[in-house]
Amino acid sequence: MKKKHILLLIFPLIFSSCLSKKNFLYLQGSENFINSSSNYEPIIQNDDRLSIRVNTLEPEASVPFNLDGIKSNSSNLTNSSNSANTSNNSGTNNSGYLVDEKGTIDFPVIGTINVAGFTIAQVKIYLKEKLSVYLKDPIINIQLLNFKVTVLGDVASPGIKTFFSNRVTLLDAIGASSDLTIFGKRKNILLVRDFQGVKTFNRIDITKADFVNSPFYYLDQNDVVIVESRKAKIDATALPNLSLIVSLVSFITTMIFLVINK
Repeated sequence: MKKKHILLLIFPLIFSSCLSKKNFLYLQGSENFINSSSNYEPIIQNDDRLSIRVNTLEPEASVPFNLDGIKSNSSNLTNSSNSANTSNNSGTNNSGYLVDEKGTIDFPVIGTINVAGFTIAQVKIYLKEKLSVYLKDPIINIQLLNFKVTVLGDVASPGIKTFFSNRVTLLDAIGASSDLTIFGKRKNILLVRDFQGVKTFNRIDITKADFVNSPFYYLDQNDVVIVESRKAKIDATALPNLSLIVSLVSFITTMIFLVINK
């Protein structure tokens, strides 16, 4: 009985650092949960690079309004497109439109337009109205070309993550980082957001399902996600002879097991 009592004392000490699975599971309480953040649209900011493509039922007519141009048999229209490319100081061919420090881009034929602070849908509506003077039923597609976020801290693969999508979630960024390590704090993730020069610092608990309704479920361009380490890891890294201690505990446990089963 005494030997069993020794085991009952030692094993809780060895596994005392084990935490409840509630600290690790994502989106707890998601049963019958309603997501109200589905209408999210990214807001264009300075230094964003936009791909804006104009299409019509008559492709040749839209050539002068596209930086990359649309293939045409008409050399005159192609020259017109090249002229538009060289005169646009907001971007070069295949690089899109770079939103300048004033929040504007220089669009062919139309000229300078303000886009920063507006959603992509709003810019589409504006351009369609302006282009309707020149084109019949224009179709406008806009995409962010340089949507990137930085993920730091206790994740398997930290770094800058680039996405080819206008809607990127915090879970997308975590997935692109190969998930948090077991030491990463899932209940206290820090998101640093810089919108038009104003920085905010926000704490997020991804173990709760209602976080999908927070304003930080969808990420903005240049967001920084920082995953802090649990105290257990910090304490462990502070021990000078951690490997020796682990080996010693393993040795003692093995010896006790052998004595009990002798």
